[in-house]
Amino acid sequence: MSATELIERFKELPPAERAEVAKFVVENDDSWIPESFRDAMADLEQDRLVDLGTALDQPYAAD
Repeated sequence: MSATELIERFKELPPAERAEVAKFVVENDDSWIPESFRDAMADLEQDRLVDLGTALDQPYAAD
């Protein structure tokens, strides 16, 4: 099935089913998320971010 056919069939679905398909795509395909955002989320998960106020108010401490 081509993308065009899939899109046309998607348009024919009732709203609740379109929502279900959209939810599936968002949860299972991250190709639409920019690489920079994924990198930032990885930094957040590894606790490598600092609050902007802290960054501006406290001196830099080299490790």
